[in-house]
Amino acid sequence: MTLPERSDVVIVGGGVMGASAAFHLAEAGVSVVLLERGELAGGSTSRAAGGVRANFSDELNISLGKRSLELFADFPHRPGQEIDLHRSGYLFVLTRPEDVDLFTASVALQHSLGVESRMVDVEEACRLSPLLDPEGVLAAAWSPNDGHCTPESVVMGYASGARRHGAVVRTGVEVTGIDSTGGEVSAVHSTDGTVQTQCVIDCAGAWSPQIAAYVGVDLPVTPYKRELLITEPMAEPIDMAFTIDYATTFYWHREGPGILSGFSRKDVEPGFDISRDADFPERLGELAAVRAPALLDLGVRSGWAGLYEATPDHNALLGESKDVSRFLYATGFSGHGFLQGPAIGEILRDMYLGQTPFIDVSPLDVTRFATGELRPERNIV
Repeated sequence: MTLPERSDVVIVGGGVMGASAAFHLAEAGVSVVLLERGELAGGSTSRAAGGVRANFSDELNISLGKRSLELFADFPHRPGQEIDLHRSGYLFVLTRPEDVDLFTASVALQHSLGVESRMVDVEEACRLSPLLDPEGVLAAAWSPNDGHCTPESVVMGYASGARRHGAVVRTGVEVTGIDSTGGEVSAVHSTDGTVQTQCVIDCAGAWSPQIAAYVGVDLPVTPYKRELLITEPMAEPIDMAFTIDYATTFYWHREGPGILSGFSRKDVEPGFDISRDADFPERLGELAAVRAPALLDLGVRSGWAGLYEATPDHNALLGESKDVSRFLYATGFSGHGFLQGPAIGEILRDMYLGQTPFIDVSPLDVTRFATGELRPERNIV
């Protein structure tokens, strides 16, 4: 199957961002070609922990998470795919006074934006997360409508929906160049041919800087390895919140009959290596011994490593190049890209069509790094 000679939009990257953008644009009647060099959801999306939430410290991230949660809840109807959504809630466990202050302020901001969340005491935190060891815990932040779902199903749902609306979605096709003349995009070259287009949307995640470089755009995105494990089944599965020990970044949640857990290593060098670290299980076990020791009774069933696409302020890059007309980008989500994918797809659609998105995303433009107008997100791991 050859690529079409022309398309209104070419999207680079078949993760959640690219698939969501393809669906929302195709649904709006825009001709779309999505190119993915590997398999759909084969990059960072398939290696995400699957968390979906609006529990952030930044107003934009709260709004993006809130809107995405609404779209995740409606996913079986639009685009039409079961995604195994569990609204188990998110619980940030806090062991330092300054973190209690941070999350108390975040909860107040979330309330002002219509997100249900509250601070809870140690007793209630243990009820919400039965594996939690309360030693040293001061309080916790609880957002009951958050949870987790299956990243691959979300991508496949959006890709299938995009195809139903006429989009061309191709895997195993690598972008090799982008033509731009006089500050305007004119064509995308790939290993399977050339597509004439006046708009490219860069959704290539950790690889987005390489795509942007074809048109001379600098996107400050750095890849970092993250790893997780899934345990053998519990003897008696129990309900629990998606729990994060904020000070150590150690987290866990139900994954089928077992438990998915991980943490963010601070000693990894940036790069694209996703080989498994031999000492990761031991390091994870040390954190579990302190905060959720019952996890140590469960054997390891599987695990994997993936990439975080991080920016200097741990917030996304979302916008259109000021120098190259109709080169749009959505990348650098620093670990919260999957959960914002539905809302970002809507926003990219509106940006392309010249419509006003449901929130002003101009603060996420890459130019903030030149002006110094950074907006750090703190409720991350």
